[in-house]
Amino acid sequence: MGNVFMQVGNARYLKPSDLPQAVPIFPLSGALLLPGGQLPLNVFEPRYLAMFDAAISGNRLIGMIQPALTEPSESGQLAHVGCLGRITSFAETGDGRYMVSLTGICRFRLIDEVSGHHPFRTFRIAPFIADLKSEDEEGSVDRPALLSAFKAYLEANKLEADWESVERAGNMTLVNSLAMMAPFEPAEKQALLEAPDLKTRAETFVAITEIVLARGFGDSDLILQ
Repeated sequence: MGNVFMQVGNARYLKPSDLPQAVPIFPLSGALLLPGGQLPLNVFEPRYLAMFDAAISGNRLIGMIQPALTEPSESGQLAHVGCLGRITSFAETGDGRYMVSLTGICRFRLIDEVSGHHPFRTFRIAPFIADLKSEDEEGSVDRPALLSAFKAYLEANKLEADWESVERAGNMTLVNSLAMMAPFEPAEKQALLEAPDLKTRAETFVAITEIVLARGFGDSDLILQ
């Protein structure tokens, strides 16, 4: 196996020193960012506009995380695990919003909040360094089971997919893309994020999909581009 590293945009991330000790945190329920995945965001709240201004002028890194699943959303409590993303696309709309795309670098665990004078929250983090240089996990995924679950979901919701793109996608791209796009509940999204490896994430996706189908989930917009 050659030298494996995470490259996102123009930056390479290989070791802990390549990552900051603290990052601004963007809490968003139902949003899932995974290493190598791309998450589009429509940013309009002043405090988060300020956050992206600061990130753009700095290291371009933002921590995506969900609010705590067991606490009221207004409590300010956060999930323990999120994903660090680099701003790889940025545009101003002309009406005060930012259209941004974050590309996932690695997951992290929150340590503690850093006090500051910004309108947004900043936390010290413990990155999942294994995400930066994980060995090739492509062969660990049960691709037929994954595709079968995806196909059953599409058929149940009368949706279509670009199967040429599906067939071309490597297992890591396929698993992470499906996990990020699936319209699952926040707790299910968090389970996919916290899966220890790609094999487990694929198995978790299949299991959740089967549960969703069994309870007759309605229409959604799960389409693989």
